[in-house]
Amino acid sequence: MEVTAEMQLEMYRTMTRIREFELAAIDLFKRGQVKGTVHPYIGQEASGVGVCSALGREDVITTTHRGHGHNIAKGADPKRMMAEILGRETGYCRGRGGTMHIAAFEVGSLGALGVVGATIPVAVGAALGFKMRGEDRVAVPFMGEGATNTGNFHESLNLASIWNLPVVFVVENNKYAVSTHVSSVVRLEDLSQRAASYGIPGHRIDGFDALAVHMAAAEAIGRARRGDGPTLLVTECYRIEGHYAGEPEVYRSKSEVEEQRKKDPIKRFGAHLVAHALASEGDLAQIDAASRQEMVEAVQYARESPPPDPATAMDYIYA
Repeated sequence: MEVTAEMQLEMYRTMTRIREFELAAIDLFKRGQVKGTVHPYIGQEASGVGVCSALGREDVITTTHRGHGHNIAKGADPKRMMAEILGRETGYCRGRGGTMHIAAFEVGSLGALGVVGATIPVAVGAALGFKMRGEDRVAVPFMGEGATNTGNFHESLNLASIWNLPVVFVVENNKYAVSTHVSSVVRLEDLSQRAASYGIPGHRIDGFDALAVHMAAAEAIGRARRGDGPTLLVTECYRIEGHYAGEPEVYRSKSEVEEQRKKDPIKRFGAHLVAHALASEGDLAQIDAASRQEMVEAVQYARESPPPDPATAMDYIYA
């Protein structure tokens, strides 16, 4: 699959939009304007953008507590996302879900949940529906490496395998499940080897390389569309910020984080674009500035939006 210059520029643009969105959300949290916290996606942008850039509008994703980047990569409106984070009526869930429960059905995001591994079977259910209706659609559940030790992960891979469903499971191995390093809970160095237990392909990818992720995802998505069943993709990345904004990060050294920061996927992809004459340094600077301005406007929109009417507090409660 050819990845055009226009596509690559759009991938860079989306990565910068995610980064600026997360920086703005962290700033709001530090100012005490967010109820609860935020879980930044900084450092992992190449993974979400690489995968979602290979999906179509009708395809769907499910995501996690660290889902802002996935939603933006799938096409969600940052203004409505920021409004949701601030608990405003104009948010995607009308201010009732907050940072960890954003869903944007119109762009194919079936939503995020804070429970580890909870949305994996949701994506499998969507894929079953696609197959039963004969629809040319694919479902992608995103998850962290911690979710691979849950029952939801293993049962979902097993069902998707035996039913030959159009699912691409994406594990973003950012090395830490909250404060627990992956090596403390898994003997395997390569988590993609778990795919062999279910008779499906498994691939390990450099999660700092947006183009490599895109190519691997495109192949897996094409396989799913052809009716050849699911694939497990593991993107090796790193969470630059803490598990949540403002956490003490006592479980890892500053030198470790700084070493990983040198792999910044946005700088790396920008250097790739310049080296291949797909963009100039000036072009990238303009994209960066436009993304920053977009998030300034998103924050303003959220701040100016009204909170939900207290009279509607019991709406959407079914039990």
